[in-house]
Amino acid sequence: MVSATRDLVESWALVSDEDVIGRVLAGDKGLFEILMRRYNTRLYRAVRGIVRNEAEVEDVLQQTYVNAYGHLTQFDGRAMFSTWLTRIAVHEALARARRSGRYLHLDLEDATLAGLMAGAPAMPDPERLAQSCELRTFLERAIDRLPDGTREVFILRQIDGMNTAEVADVLGVTDIVVKTRLSRARAALRRDLCEAANVAAKDAFRFLRPRCNRVVDAVLSRI
Repeated sequence: MVSATRDLVESWALVSDEDVIGRVLAGDKGLFEILMRRYNTRLYRAVRGIVRNEAEVEDVLQQTYVNAYGHLTQFDGRAMFSTWLTRIAVHEALARARRSGRYLHLDLEDATLAGLMAGAPAMPDPERLAQSCELRTFLERAIDRLPDGTREVFILRQIDGMNTAEVADVLGVTDIVVKTRLSRARAALRRDLCEAANVAAKDAFRFLRPRCNRVVDAVLSRI
């Protein structure tokens, strides 16, 4: 059984979420690792976009997975598992940020958002930045300066690649709200930054293997 489990973990890319969940619910809880490794990067980006505190991100991720494991029988397949899991992560991150008093939901006009970005340093030539790794750092800092409520929409929609309906479902808002906030985020990040982000966004907020291993090990020890 241990050998079969190891083989399945190694070939996780070939196993559907539904099949993994069925096996976990049948008692093979070690296979929950497949789901964690599959969605660590997406959840990391979503959580970091809310708490903006690297020291807390892993704590929120661990609690997200523990919560998801404890309520796995409640996943009914009406939404994609990735959407269901991201919703849990977002709710946990929002609760943490609000308890600490750091989350201030702003809903401002484009001009005001652009003003918030006015203090950002002038962006060097995008082509030069792309050759040097400075672009990713600039992008991450620019996204961090977006107001609460707008930032997570940009990360989920633009970086994680979720569609409008999925983002609306995760955040508990309407499709129109998602589209409006995304438009404002893009305006605040300026046209040249958005164009550069098409190249670098997928490499932003990387969830590297050491951190991935820490989260997986910590969660498996708790469930």
